[in-house]
Amino acid sequence: MAMQYGIMMRGQFPKEDNVAHHFQQMLEQARLAEKLGFHSITKGSHYSTHPLQDLQQVPFLSRIAAEAPSLRLNTGVLLLPLHKPLDVAEQVGTLDIITNGKVIFGCGVGYRDVEFEAFGTSKRARAGRFEENLTAIKRLWTEETVTIKGSHFNLVDAACSSKPVQDPHPPIWIGGSADVVIDRAARMGTCWYVGPNDRLDEIEPQVETYKRALDAHGKPFPAEFPLRREVFVAPTREEAFRLCKDPVMTKYAAYHAWGLGRSRPDNKDELGQPFEELMADRFFIGSPDDVAEQIIKFNKRIGMNHIVMSMHWPGLEIARSMEAMQLFAEEVMPRVAQGL
Repeated sequence: MAMQYGIMMRGQFPKEDNVAHHFQQMLEQARLAEKLGFHSITKGSHYSTHPLQDLQQVPFLSRIAAEAPSLRLNTGVLLLPLHKPLDVAEQVGTLDIITNGKVIFGCGVGYRDVEFEAFGTSKRARAGRFEENLTAIKRLWTEETVTIKGSHFNLVDAACSSKPVQDPHPPIWIGGSADVVIDRAARMGTCWYVGPNDRLDEIEPQVETYKRALDAHGKPFPAEFPLRREVFVAPTREEAFRLCKDPVMTKYAAYHAWGLGRSRPDNKDELGQPFEELMADRFFIGSPDDVAEQIIKFNKRIGMNHIVMSMHWPGLEIARSMEAMQLFAEEVMPRVAQGL
């Protein structure tokens, strides 16, 4: 599979910003992504993101579909344990119908207590709820009626009223970095969706874990292997660092406050580091040569072939992100194609 490039439209802004104004800019950004030959648009999901403002995933992607009709749309990731399976099946099914079969169902377990509490569940229950929800959703998408009882739902001859266009269902990208999640991705998903925060030397052994899990479940390595990264390109490395350093650190300070860096099984806290240490072998930031070199290195060492790129962080002008997208399409994509 040729290298695919996606844009992560985070939709998070400082609390004093005019989000309605930014949304109009994001529609322009989606049109640019299609014009420049990108392949997908991703929107993540969080609730209660104070002190940041945020936009909700499914309505956002539904509107974006009108601006970029040829691009695939990824719910990357939908926090599955917070929801009921029939609702998710019909929401994502509707989105697949709206896009005529271009949805990627990215899903994960989540890690924030404020979200679990708000939806009446807990971190302890997240794995079980994820698995029973995903099992029910796949059945709802592929069977006429479904009867299945879960810990927090009871489907009795229930039907999905908006079955997806894709047969048998949209690709299921399961995100996360723990070994148990990687095994779950091999067992229940179309592919494992590698997150933005782990370094290359950490991902390499995880890919071996994933391959062993696929073998154990009798499944081949997927044709599409996605990776999310923070990406920014400018004419020079110095300019790229100058433009994105503060916005990236604003976002990672929020991640750090939310406990993401401390949710690892080995309890290593790596997200509170200074910018230069944080980005080493983790982010694709710099000149076109720098960014192309990083992409080629990751592809050769772990085989990923769909990069979901965050090019915007709270505090960075969307116009700057669009300049980076233009430079990426004109300078980085050809370099990577030549290097591979």
